[in-house]
Amino acid sequence: QVQLVESGGGLVQAGGSLRLSCAASGRRTFSTYAMGWFRQAPGKERDFVAAIGWNGGITDYAASVKGRFTISRDNAKNTVYLRMNSLKPEDTAVYYCAAGEGYSKLVAGGSDYWGQGTQVTVSS
Repeated sequence: QVQLVESGGGLVQAGGSLRLSCAASGRRTFSTYAMGWFRQAPGKERDFVAAIGWNGGITDYAASVKGRFTISRDNAKNTVYLRMNSLKPEDTAVYYCAAGEGYSKLVAGGSDYWGQGTQVTVSS
């Protein structure tokens, strides 16, 4: 089992940047998990944002964030990051960190573990 705690959310103007962090803890080695970020805007379903494989060798992004967001991980620190640049008002959402044993399953939203979420608000 793994526990996930997100941080780094906040209020930012359009065009600005934020970096989210997700710290993992638990018995199992962090580097064995695929990690990802999802987001949920008010009144909408939770959507995939980005994912990264166990060693960072594979990444995927939603079309809406590709070229603006970058996912990375530091296995020595048990942490995954989401660097968000050129933020838009439509990026406003609660951002959730996810961990999973299978990369494809995680990308599809079938993660085994979720964080509590961090709010990102982008003002126009």
